Amino acid sequence: MIKALETAKAPQPLSAYAQGIEIPAGHRVVHVSGQVGVDLNGNIPADAARQHELAWENALAVLAAAGMDHRNIVDAHVYITERSHLALYRATRDRFLKGHRPAATLLIVAGLADERLVVEVDLVAAAEAV
Repeated sequence: MIKALETAKAPQPLSAYAQGIEIPAGHRVVHVSGQVGVDLNGNIPADAARQHELAWENALAVLAAAGMDHRNIVDAHVYITERSHLALYRATRDRFLKGHRPAATLLIVAGLADERLVVEVDLVAAAEAV
């Protein structure tokens, strides 16, 4: 069983994530490449909130291709281009993770591959081998 690691000997999380995650032997591990706020037709919405939703929808679609969902995420790395999007990032992440608390890293970066992009989500997920 995947286990959240929590200790009082390190600072407590600032929002909904675990200090660490342990993946036991015998689990399949999936790495999801960075997914951005682009729809299936390649369109990049001007709306930051829609880009955040699409990035998570796209990342979860890749997980679904491996037979996994949000509960299998053990680590999430998210890159945003605007500090002002911090609350949007947290609200969107929390909605898509539905209370699940993986390990997580958030970086505020100068830009992404296309200057219109405001968010990128990459994931690591694990599930018992079948």
